[in-house]
Amino acid sequence: MTFKTCNDYPEFFNILPKDWQEGILPFWQTYKMTTQGYLLVEKNQIIAGGLVFSKCPPDMLYAESEANLWFDTGYLYVGFIYVIEERRQQNLGSVWLDHLKRMYPNQKYWLTIEDLKLDAFYIKNGFKRIKSLYNNGVEEVVYTFEPIQ
Repeated sequence: MTFKTCNDYPEFFNILPKDWQEGILPFWQTYKMTTQGYLLVEKNQIIAGGLVFSKCPPDMLYAESEANLWFDTGYLYVGFIYVIEERRQQNLGSVWLDHLKRMYPNQKYWLTIEDLKLDAFYIKNGFKRIKSLYNNGVEEVVYTFEPIQ
């Protein structure tokens, strides 16, 4: 299994569910210069991936001022983390995050989740629950990761 930067974004986007694709593809031309993709690849197949944004991602535009506070203090936004269905329950989301954190050991990250069942996953991976934001009445929780200095 290898962890690599993603130069062929459409290939990564193809593994995403359709609603996730709809959340990023229409905006990609605007974001591709400030976003880096990372993949877990095994036997030439993408098994997991995610994006790291250095400016407010399209799914956070409703809270752009909040996002900019995090960016202004050196955090990068982690989003669209996805593991293909046939490889779920194999700890690959944690493996992806571990590779990212090892590649950039001093980098701080933030993210939001709507699916609160993911709380334990992010806590297990060193993220701290910070606060809730609301988008049209739907709660999203902000999490941050700060490397141990």
